[in-house]
Amino acid sequence: MIEIVFATNNPNKLHEVQEQLPKGIKLISLKDIGCNEDIPETQNTIEGNAIQKVNYIKKKYNLDCFADDTGLEVEILNGEPGVYSARYAGPEKNADDNIQKLLYKLKDKANRKAQFKTVIALHFRGKLITFEGICKGEITENVMGSGGFGYDPIFKPLGHSKTFAQLALYEKNKIGHRGQAVAQLIDFFEA
Repeated sequence: MIEIVFATNNPNKLHEVQEQLPKGIKLISLKDIGCNEDIPETQNTIEGNAIQKVNYIKKKYNLDCFADDTGLEVEILNGEPGVYSARYAGPEKNADDNIQKLLYKLKDKANRKAQFKTVIALHFRGKLITFEGICKGEITENVMGSGGFGYDPIFKPLGHSKTFAQLALYEKNKIGHRGQAVAQLIDFFEA
């Protein structure tokens, strides 16, 4: 049995990742280790933020851990909101406000190509390793679906007619950016 800290305070992410893991890997939450503070995310790249988070937990708690950082990158907006995805509309990190800001910026734009990018950084047995998942798609003109979280109601993955918010969690995990990165993490543990 491998027990590992997942450095997130987001219960949706915790649930989404735990659903993918085989029985031999048990996630420990930040709450479980008594970490209630906000972990710094001050880097200018998605990979940099993921690494910063695991370095913080490793240094402060001396525990093996992994963290992810995810950004939505919209082609016509030069990769916005990118590393600022969670706080795109302000420091309150309000998902509905973020969605409305993005839809407003894309109003009357024909090119709605976008991609979700997740980087997982893993501190494990003295090594630092990263895994990356990318899911290409497009931004819809309207909010569709009530599942998922963040930008899921306006992101339609390539080759699909539904948004992430309309897909079942197992479907999203199969094709999604975080699911791809977690699959690489699982392969690493099972190797």
